[in-house]
Amino acid sequence: MIDIKRAVVEKRQVTFRFYRDGELWYATEFGEEFPVPISDIGTATFQATDKAILFMRYMRKWNATSDAQRASAA
Repeated sequence: MIDIKRAVVEKRQVTFRFYRDGELWYATEFGEEFPVPISDIGTATFQATDKAILFMRYMRKWNATSDAQRASAA
């Protein structure tokens, strides 16, 4: 699970890691990875490194997906 508060409040950065299956994968400075679906991007430009606060939406979605997967596995 991504610690969103730590990534955003401390004005941290995210870094592009790789592209796979229609998703751009980014990582926080703490090594937590999350996907950004290409279908959500539209005409936006995504940088190799950017402010974490701009990616809060995707971090939250990834945390919700991870929580749901853990709940179904239990």
